[in-house]
Amino acid sequence: MRLSLPSKGRLADDVIPFLTECGLRVYKANPRQYEARIPALPELIVLFQRPTDIVVSVRDGSVAFGITGIDVVKEVAGTHPDVLILHDSLGFGQCSLTLAVPEVWMDVQSVADLQQRSREFNRPLRIATKYPNLTSKFLSDRNIPHTLISAEGTLETAPAIGYADMISDLVSSGQTLRDNRLRPLIDGVILTSQAALIANRRVLQKEPQTLAIARQLLEFIEAHLRAVEAVMITANMRGESPEAIASKMFSQSVIGGLQGPTISRVYVRNPNESWFAVNIVVKKQNLFQAITELRAIGGSGVIVTPIAYIFEEEPPRYKAMLEALIPESNP
Repeated sequence: MRLSLPSKGRLADDVIPFLTECGLRVYKANPRQYEARIPALPELIVLFQRPTDIVVSVRDGSVAFGITGIDVVKEVAGTHPDVLILHDSLGFGQCSLTLAVPEVWMDVQSVADLQQRSREFNRPLRIATKYPNLTSKFLSDRNIPHTLISAEGTLETAPAIGYADMISDLVSSGQTLRDNRLRPLIDGVILTSQAALIANRRVLQKEPQTLAIARQLLEFIEAHLRAVEAVMITANMRGESPEAIASKMFSQSVIGGLQGPTISRVYVRNPNESWFAVNIVVKKQNLFQAITELRAIGGSGVIVTPIAYIFEEEPPRYKAMLEALIPESNP
């Protein structure tokens, strides 16, 4: 079984650290090799390919799994039935495929304005892009006359050089557009994208071992992504009983925990005092509010600990994968 990872670009820079954080460290004996292993998944061979080649390999079934951008998946595979998206938001490689025009086109602010610009030129607009399928569909759906110009190099220079009127390209911060005196249209986002895990549907249906690997990948990825957004909080609290403390915690907004707080007795030297330790998991964005609420009901000695994984009973995306693999019945 094979897993293909990006060999170059921003995705390549981020994918190895991401898998390591998920507990799926990629081991490459020689940095120049285009093959590696994941010790936690010894049955899996890791290959390194260009992002577009990853989609083609998964689509054709020579590779079971791949991690690449949603933009490439949609452009190369489209709605091909053999390419199954297992996870569409791995949390890195965020960007958007966007239409951008020269800054001097002051009267062109939205996609609809492109129709008038085409009439002024008395010809279809020439658009440089590396995403002809997605770009053409977007413009055709909006009745914008256009001619696509294929480009392999830097697209942002195309309007200045004169071989294109505007561009359709990936945008993250937008700084490259500004440096080349371009600006995005206000409604010109064709597709938002980030890294995704894809698989070959036929391979998953035919090979139980591949299905087991898919579950392991999704288990670790989902557990890590869930944990990245959360922290564990431990605090000491006086109270009559665990039930009384739990009742106070449930009366607050964010300190109820995932299912509820874990509460255990603290054995103190003074037998007349009744102390308990409470443990809860909260989202990082709610950390300050959680500490405030704990203090308000008598919490002290608050300790905050990062979390590596949060495993659920079964990953939701694994359930979705199993449902997607059920053959459609003929009417």
